[in-house]
Amino acid sequence: MAYRYPHSLNELIRYLAKLPGIGAKSAQRLAFFLLNASEEDAAGLAGAIIQARKTLRHCPRCGNFTDDDICSICADSRRDAGQICVVEQARDIAAMERAGCFEGHYHVLGGAISPLDGIGPEQLKLVSLFSRLQAGQVREVVLATNPTVEGEATALYIAKKIHPLGITVSRLAHGLPVGGDLEYADEATLSLALAGRKQLSF
Repeated sequence: MAYRYPHSLNELIRYLAKLPGIGAKSAQRLAFFLLNASEEDAAGLAGAIIQARKTLRHCPRCGNFTDDDICSICADSRRDAGQICVVEQARDIAAMERAGCFEGHYHVLGGAISPLDGIGPEQLKLVSLFSRLQAGQVREVVLATNPTVEGEATALYIAKKIHPLGITVSRLAHGLPVGGDLEYADEATLSLALAGRKQLSF
């Protein structure tokens, strides 16, 4: 008869397996690691998750995560308000910031256009983006959606909508792996891609 884990251990493994990039075996290893961790570390991890869920929210300006009224990037007066980098998810901002080569502001779409998944332009945070652009302060929009079919379609859609406003629209240069996520790109690749961005023309 096959060995069966206790119910509480199975539940821990089941929830850990829901994490991105974590399979059944990795979930088991993590579960046993947590069970062998000190009471303080285990409680600290659980508390940090609960605290983050309670206090973090989306910045009303850009959509980044924050526990203040607006995120630290939007609040930084040293950043270039004339540039907005459009990304799919808030985690992509961290990837851009690690590269250390963009000094403007950001806008998080909350996804990418994907008709097969029922995601159209109306499901993305485009209304707030165009409100920011119509304020007249922005001179360039850098489209940093993922180099996937959905990301490319989203970038093209946004570029066409921005074009009549007379604002420069650029796209991260190729060099990022097609089909990959911006989140996993290294700093050197992101720096080269941003430096080699090209204006979109029609």
